[in-house]
Formats: sequence, C-alpha cells, structure tokens
Amino acid sequence: MPVHATLRAIEYYLPDGVVTTADLAAEFPDWSVEKIDAKTGIGCRHIAAAEECASDLAVAAAQKLFASGAVSPQDVDYVLLCTQSPDYFLPTTACLVQDRLGIPTSAGGLDFNLGCSGYIYGLGLAEGLIATGQASSVLFLTAETYSKFMNKGDRSVRTIFGDAASASLLQAGDTKEPAIGPFVYGTDGSGGQNLIVPAGGLRSPHTEASAVATPDENGNTRSRDNLFMNGPEVFNFTLSAVPESVNGILGKSGLSLDDIDLFIFHQANQYMLDHLRKRLKIPPEKFYLALRHCGNTVSSTIPIALKHAAAEGRLSPGTRVMLVGFGVGYSWGATILRSTGIL
Repeated sequence: MPVHATLRAIEYYLPDGVVTTADLAAEFPDWSVEKIDAKTGIGCRHIAAAEECASDLAVAAAQKLFASGAVSPQDVDYVLLCTQSPDYFLPTTACLVQDRLGIPTSAGGLDFNLGCSGYIYGLGLAEGLIATGQASSVLFLTAETYSKFMNKGDRSVRTIFGDAASASLLQAGDTKEPAIGPFVYGTDGSGGQNLIVPAGGLRSPHTEASAVATPDENGNTRSRDNLFMNGPEVFNFTLSAVPESVNGILGKSGLSLDDIDLFIFHQANQYMLDHLRKRLKIPPEKFYLALRHCGNTVSSTIPIALKHAAAEGRLSPGTRVMLVGFGVGYSWGATILRSTGIL
C-alpha cells in the first residue's frame, strides 16, 4: 500500500509583545479604531522582542508540540523551516533549530524562503519526503518576524502583520487515499517588487542611504531597508490567482465546491478575504477566519487557523478542508486536507 503523509498535530507560538488596534489608532490619529478594524479585521498583533529571532519562535512552537506528547525530538527525522527572516544568511536556521531541540543528527533539515504560500508548499514537501520513503516523521516549522522589517511610521503594514511561529507534525499514514493532496501551485516573479524589502540583501546591500526613511504619497514612512507593500497591486493579484487556485484544485481532485466542508485561506486581512469569499460564492459558515487575535502572521496563518478550527470541533474525521496560500513572490498554492480527527 502506498505511504502518504498525515497531519498529526499542530501547535503555535505568539511572542509576548502585543500591539492593539487602539495602540495604532493612537499613533495614527487620522485612522480610527473603527477604520482599522473594518479594513483588517484584526484586534491585536504579537511582536517579537528585540532579541527574539525566527529560530526562537520556531523552537518555542516545537517545544509546545513535544510537550503535547504528539512526538519526541528523537523520533523526528526531518526538519522543514519556512521563513523569510532567518537568523543569519548562513548557516541554515533549520540546522540551529535541530541542535537546540535535541533532534538526532541523522535527521535532514532545510530552510525554504516563502511567505504567505509557504504552508502549502511545506505540506507538499513533507508529503513528497514521506511518500518517497525519505522521511517518516517530519517537523514542519513556520516562523516570521516581519516586525523587524517594518518602519514604525508605515501604517500600511503595521496594521496587518504580526509575528508568530507554528509547528506541524506530519507522519507516514496508512490511509487508503492521501490525507493531503493533490496540490496546485503558481509563481509569478513579475510581481516581486510589490511586496519586498528592497535593501539589505546582496542585490542591494544595506548602506547609510538605504536606511534613510521618507514619507510616501499616503503619508507612510519607510526606508529601502523596510518592508514595502503595494496594497492595490497585491489585492488585484489575489483576485485572479486565488479563484484560479480554487478551481484548479477542485478540478485536480474531482470535487465540487459543495464537496468541501471548510475553507481555510491565508489570513491576509478581512477586506481581502471578504472579497474572495463573495467572488467564489463560498457560504460564510464554511469560510474560516482566525486573524483577530494575531493578525497576518504570513506562513503561520493557515496552521493557526487549523488549530483553532480543530479546537472548535470543526475537523471531525473525514472533514474535507481546502487550504489556499497566496502572497509575496508572487507565489500561491492550494491543497485538500482530509482530517483524521487527530488535531
């Protein structure tokens, strides 16, 4: 019988620092709490401390997973870490995490650099590793500290993004059909400039000039060392890419929209998600939202939402869940999760 990956457990970690919508409204008086809430649907965002990096958040999430009894460090044979805010250019952050968690040195480990589509891609990588016999117990981590890239004077990103990490356990299962999959993916690098940290890498290194912040036409202040988001362009991208992904995964799986019990999209912001749900004609009771307490946590939004849905009893055995990720790159992807009721 073919071996496939099964999602066994999820935990997540939110750093202690919190910025509420009321805090942001006080900083930007021309944006009221009501206006920010209507645009984002977010009540608070967790922010990593100055000394906290992606590895610290990832380790904290993994330790919660181990403490739950789902798996022990000694049983993990592969570590996947999705992050765009690694501790260093090198070494690989997954290697540092392996050492800190006491995972055997016989385990594989790698980082991959993706944002809001990262959880879908990581599930695909884990499924491939397990289906081909390269691994049997994959610790899949997501961790981001976008706050370290954001200028305090840029409300366009500060109202949306928060820091977080998640830890997912994927193990070989004996299900007759794959518990995860099929997958559809998409990539369009022509949109790379619309969600970017322009300076600080090797293409455009950090300099004194790159650190100089200036206001834009909307009154948002940032430097080339800071995160830049062209909101309208990103919004237009999602309105085309996401329906394409949804229709693609339905066609590939031989399912209809009615066959899906729950839809969990990347939790970008309330305004965008409302538009997508209405465009796709998804019933609101099937469309899951989990961003009010932590905001857009990039690659961690989908696992956080899955964890909350499970806690609410929404993932009974056999439940079909469509997962869709989309964002920076541009990059997007979708898959179908068949719940085993373990989460």
